[in-house]
Amino acid sequence: MDQHLNMCNSSSWHMDKSNLENPLFTVYYILVCIVAIPGNILALWVFFYNYKSDTNIVFLRNLALADISYILILPMRIIYHMSDNNWLLGEPSCRLLGFLFYLNMYGSLYFMMCISLDRFLAIVFPVKSMKVRKPVYAQIVSVILWVMLITSMLPLLLSNQTVQRNATTECLQLYREKTSRRALVSLSIAFIIPFIAVLCSYIAIVHALWRGGNIKETIKNKAIKLTVMILVIFVVCFVPYHVSRFAYILAFNQKNRPCTSTHFHSNRITSALTSLNGALDPIMYFFVTQKFRNAFLKLVCRKEGNNIGQLST
Repeated sequence: MDQHLNMCNSSSWHMDKSNLENPLFTVYYILVCIVAIPGNILALWVFFYNYKSDTNIVFLRNLALADISYILILPMRIIYHMSDNNWLLGEPSCRLLGFLFYLNMYGSLYFMMCISLDRFLAIVFPVKSMKVRKPVYAQIVSVILWVMLITSMLPLLLSNQTVQRNATTECLQLYREKTSRRALVSLSIAFIIPFIAVLCSYIAIVHALWRGGNIKETIKNKAIKLTVMILVIFVVCFVPYHVSRFAYILAFNQKNRPCTSTHFHSNRITSALTSLNGALDPIMYFFVTQKFRNAFLKLVCRKEGNNIGQLST
């Protein structure tokens, strides 16, 4: 087993020296930051400004908070790749990176699940769910979710996560390139629950919309947009990571087969894809939330008006 782990570590280190990897990841993370940072700051302002609102806004507000926690680690990943895979930011920041990465990813997954279930109740059981779909209940659910997520991620803050290798420092939390078979259980449970909940919710929603009934056209359009956007985010950002991660863990712990560069490339690329969630969520807010769309258009129009005023003078 030790020999196998050495082969895995050797393969990982060889892959780290790719000439194209660092500039590509650096540019990619910078582009994500350009969209994600202003988009989520605007979302937080809009959703917190409308504090007394419906359950949907409560869950969207917490989703934006989860996205912000991931945006905070993107500059650290940029510095890492600009430094040729050498972690220069110390042990505490390495622990924080892993903590915020998983806090964002599973926070996003579970708050998307809450949004999906909320839409399910609003569309399929519009009258019966009125007693349940109250902002105060949504806030209680959100607090419980945050407590569970933070508690489950705390071990990442309590153990050493950096190692010295060939005069460079590796942050083990960056792409989780060392793992054990026990991680398969937590990985499967953490992802399968929200994925099945979202899938079942939207099957029921589509069925209810197909039947028609007395559902208003505006509600139908909003439900369809939200359904498409969340499913796209799931498929693009989270499904590839969990499928790849599952295969990576199996390969890492396989005694009879060495790890290949394909496993490491796939692990890193799909991990980077999860950051697109922070950029795609503001796009979802624009299409499904009138308050966010109005705030964005007002901001853009004001900026264009200022530019026109400067040109005229």
